[in-house]
Amino acid sequence: MNESQGVLRALFRLFSKEVKQHVGTDQFGNKYYYIPERKNWLGQTMRERRLIETRNMKEVDYTEGDIPTEWEAWIRKTRKNPPTIEEIMKNEQYREDIKIKIKDVSEKEKLQIADNKEMLVASPVQIQIKGHASAPDFGKNNPSEDPTSTGKAFQPGSWMPRESSNQSK
Repeated sequence: MNESQGVLRALFRLFSKEVKQHVGTDQFGNKYYYIPERKNWLGQTMRERRLIETRNMKEVDYTEGDIPTEWEAWIRKTRKNPPTIEEIMKNEQYREDIKIKIKDVSEKEKLQIADNKEMLVASPVQIQIKGHASAPDFGKNNPSEDPTSTGKAFQPGSWMPRESSNQSK
């Protein structure tokens, strides 16, 4: 079925006046083509297309990074002009330089962490529980073990709220 589709596609291109312009080739051997806007045999305007013919990969096998970033940007129409070999090599060198710098910085950070490890751990602090100011043992060094509650002196109903001037009216 794939062979018959390929033959039909080739015949369609032959009769549709579809002209592929070879734009460039990347370092992996992938070829990039541009098909300008055109009218088909029915008079319909066909939009421009950008294609890639991979050397040894099917569409379903594509993963991120299989084609250079610059060419992918051109295919997706986020850049107008196709990249040059010099631009691709310059950007590749820049990415390698960044990787080296990141590695150097991470090694320096590891050394700093190892040198300052004792500064990262807080020393234990003695916490002195003082209690609340209303507690009977507040401010005493040794709190007594005897209960100091006033629970025995509590008499229900012994306290009455003061009458306010608003309630009498």
